[in-house]
Amino acid sequence: MTGLVAGRDEHGRLRDEPAARTVLAHRRVFEGLVWDLDEDTVDLGHAQVVRQYVAHPGAVAVIAMDDDGRVLLLSQYRHPVRHVLWEPPAGLLDVEGEDEQSAAARELAEEADLVAGSWSRLVEFYSSAGGSSEHITVFLARDLAPVDEVDRFERRDEEADMEVVWVPLAEAVDGVLTGRLQCPTTVVGVLAAAAARAAGTDAGA
Repeated sequence: MTGLVAGRDEHGRLRDEPAARTVLAHRRVFEGLVWDLDEDTVDLGHAQVVRQYVAHPGAVAVIAMDDDGRVLLLSQYRHPVRHVLWEPPAGLLDVEGEDEQSAAARELAEEADLVAGSWSRLVEFYSSAGGSSEHITVFLARDLAPVDEVDRFERRDEEADMEVVWVPLAEAVDGVLTGRLQCPTTVVGVLAAAAARAAGTDAGA
């Protein structure tokens, strides 16, 4: 256990702990269209190891919930897994200077033609901490309204034929727990939205 730090907050509750190890060497193995592949030689204290990982800019996702307690999901083809997945609106943090909530609002408008009157941060997670630096923040969007017609975004590529559905939150939770819905932002976001609703904190801010 040498060199590990037990992560706890001031109340003794478990939390993940930032604890970067010394990087002895770094190189970019591959530069991609969206993300890159990096390689680090890392000093763990008791050993030196080489680790390769996807260097990712980060992302946001939006659980949009209407007044009837339904959540919006989009169908999107994901080639690496050869599946059409039901997902919340989501996208990369790839606009310089844009904060996370603004990015979430942009994605909601671009992918679902909606704007929200209230926003709250639902949950944050690393999508695949063993192989990627991707960090995703999921927002809850309430008080929804359609975007102005002139502001509608022209969707392309995999987004061009997305189907939009409104699903009762309980049905979405059942889909996650039975394995019918497997997109990570759907799994994490839907369960977080259900927890927020149960706690009475799902009204947005």
